[in-house]
Amino acid sequence: MIGRLVATALVFAGAMPAMAGDLMVTIAGVSDAPGAIHIGLYDSDETFRDPDRAVGFHWVPAAPGRVQATFSDVAPGLYAVMAFHDADGNGSMNRFLGMIPTEGYALSKDPEVSGPPPFSESAFTVGPGGAAIEATLKY
Repeated sequence: MIGRLVATALVFAGAMPAMAGDLMVTIAGVSDAPGAIHIGLYDSDETFRDPDRAVGFHWVPAAPGRVQATFSDVAPGLYAVMAFHDADGNGSMNRFLGMIPTEGYALSKDPEVSGPPPFSESAFTVGPGGAAIEATLKY
């Protein structure tokens, strides 16, 4: 009888959704330029770097040094963050020749990139209890 109860409990425990947690993102290296810091949260290579396909985003007023944003109820899994300093307030990252960022940008795990960054180089794990990460803007 006890064995049957344990087996039933294990079946139902496996069917329960994973607990979601909070993800605290700190963006460091913010210049004293006006504007906002756009922070996008992505969950796949297919959506990474496309603001319209972010699973979450925050606009935080720019302040010299560091800014923070918290994404609530983030399901456990693999994610990446991309942020940029929208100093001119046009809502998008300005680029020279359509490719090279002319506004500050940051990627989770601060990878060194010389082209479009892949999701895999910025991906980190959010567990059931959430996570905290920091990325530094490069101007």
